[in-house]
Amino acid sequence: MPPARPRLAVTLGDCAGIGPELVLHALASADLDAVCQIIVYGSLQVLRRVAVATGQSIPDSLLVLPHSRGFTTPLPHDRHILFDFPFTEAAMLMPGAVQAVCGARAYDWICAAVRDIRNGLADALVTAPINKEALHLAGIDFPGHTEILARLTQTPDPCMAFYSPGLVVSLATIHEPLSRVPGLLSVEKLLRTLRLTHAACQGYGIPTPRLGVLALNPHAGENGLFGQEEKTLIQPAIEIVKAEGILASGPLVPDTAFTWLLARPSAAPFDAYIAMYHDQGLIPFKMVAFDTGVNVTLGLPIVRTSPDHGTAFDVAWQGKASPSSLFSAIILAARMAHAPSA
Repeated sequence: MPPARPRLAVTLGDCAGIGPELVLHALASADLDAVCQIIVYGSLQVLRRVAVATGQSIPDSLLVLPHSRGFTTPLPHDRHILFDFPFTEAAMLMPGAVQAVCGARAYDWICAAVRDIRNGLADALVTAPINKEALHLAGIDFPGHTEILARLTQTPDPCMAFYSPGLVVSLATIHEPLSRVPGLLSVEKLLRTLRLTHAACQGYGIPTPRLGVLALNPHAGENGLFGQEEKTLIQPAIEIVKAEGILASGPLVPDTAFTWLLARPSAAPFDAYIAMYHDQGLIPFKMVAFDTGVNVTLGLPIVRTSPDHGTAFDVAWQGKASPSSLFSAIILAARMAHAPSA
């Protein structure tokens, strides 16, 4: 029989950011130990340096192993594991600074973790934050995790979504310049986002999710005065999924869609929202769930979650960063690993 606890691959993220100290918190958490086994993809030397800098410690029970593409011995299930990827620069890294080596190593760890999950070594992926500028300095031309994972898993159109117990938001487009958003939207893209969001909400325990679809233009286009996308793209997609039995409403006027968060936070009119572009959905989400929100990539052949914040270079290696969002990401990944169809 498979072990009761799912095994999660957790990448260290950008070494110069807060990822390493957050992972140390996770390794020391009895609550997380009760729900999953963690395999860290990262550097023992970095973790040692961060532990000293932040006053944390590396658990004595942590099993440190060199990573290998072909594991001939089954891994133990009774304790957390670190796959150590030594690199010379680990002894000289500067916290809080953009460095090409940090981007390169973060990318390597993501690639190794995805490969291992697809080979059955782990059940889900949790990624600590990476820095886009460091990636580019390392010659890695991706704007973020979502695009990297899409390439590694050969997924043509993943959906970036954000989960908290009180608010779920999915994005029809992700890391794109605002000027490109109208041209990237299509009925087919919106249909995929709506269907993936509906299925994800069912996986979160909402049997009949209510989806609110935001308009692209001010005042929902004002009957075409401010744009045609509501009539030509958004409304047709809503009508198609409604015919499939999905409870979708809209296009909603964006500037009033979230006023209920201030008035009556317990009286949400919808279980999830579909935003047309990044900031349209992330501004309200981060206002209510900055410390506990989880970034979830929908549509991949693997489960993947992440904290909904960045590398926080301004407080890196200082012991000030809250691990709440990473903890939420780990708990949600463990839950989704037991129900991967979610």
